[in-house]
Amino acid sequence: MGDVHRSEDALARGVPRDPASVPGAVPRPAETWLRIVQAHDRITRRVDSALHRQHRLSLTGFEALRRIAEAPGERATMGEVADAVGLSRPGVTSTVNRLEAEGLVLRERVGEDRRLLHARLTPAGRQRVQQAAQTHDDLIAHLLTLLGDDAGVVTDALARVSAAARSRR
Repeated sequence: MGDVHRSEDALARGVPRDPASVPGAVPRPAETWLRIVQAHDRITRRVDSALHRQHRLSLTGFEALRRIAEAPGERATMGEVADAVGLSRPGVTSTVNRLEAEGLVLRERVGEDRRLLHARLTPAGRQRVQQAAQTHDDLIAHLLTLLGDDAGVVTDALARVSAAARSRR
């Protein structure tokens, strides 16, 4: 009986039964969205700045080079690069133009379909992406250590949201 009276006393003093009713206990969707956008924006700017300073390469340029480097034969179509990096076709064209002007990729037509334009990594591009990958990966790993033991949970949750939001073509 004493325990029942104590819990009733706590309720009488304004202690809520439902923790979700406590402001801030369960984030509203707008708050979660804001945190996702802020984290993405701040990490992106920090990594982009480091890549510019240390490797004369934008984050977008790095991501394009990395996708090309990981493709079979270190060659990828413009569409493959655009899809992998999340760029529009004009966006990937502009990025590859800059990479080509720096001697990091070559454009070529390969195979039977001569309409398909490929970007192929040059030796200079291979060297630049390898050096920049170390900077990128180390900085990302450092920033994400702040997730601590929640890293797996956060990764899984974001993967589910990403999969659900993927546009159906």
